[in-house]
Amino acid sequence: MPDNPVTIGSIRCGRGEPLMVIAGPCVLESEELALGIAERLRSLAESLPVHLIFKGSFDKANRTSVDSYRGPGLEAGLAILERVKRATGLPVTTDIHEAGQAAPVAQVCDLLQIPAFLARQTDLLVAAAATGRPVNVKKGQFMAPGDMQHVVGKLESAGCRQVLLCERGTFFG
Repeated sequence: MPDNPVTIGSIRCGRGEPLMVIAGPCVLESEELALGIAERLRSLAESLPVHLIFKGSFDKANRTSVDSYRGPGLEAGLAILERVKRATGLPVTTDIHEAGQAAPVAQVCDLLQIPAFLARQTDLLVAAAATGRPVNVKKGQFMAPGDMQHVVGKLESAGCRQVLLCERGTFFG
């Protein structure tokens, strides 16, 4: 059984804890913009009874067009997230798309996030679990809610007890 609440950096999420909000730009564009957004979000969150985690993607690998901006890449993106974390004190997260990204992302991020389209990918889930960091999995819109028990099972089998699930909606047809 996964832990509840889950500890993410300096905050706790779950039973008996304030609402946790994950917010930030869809994709990281520049350090200056990321810092500006993070500072504004932190300011807003301080006036509300919520916990905030800053999220920005270093690579949006699921863009519709091959010509769309995908982000600064792993190394530059992690440098931006590290700067945001140091400057604001906020916990940070980003999506991982490949098993090989889990360990380097865990060196910077307090929470690893699995995109909805990759929620069933066993190797990715196991690699995320192996980092020892909490893992947030977005439920694929193509998945029935009950299917998420298998995602949790994969994470738990690899030693991860710090599991968050993010509802993204369900559709048929």
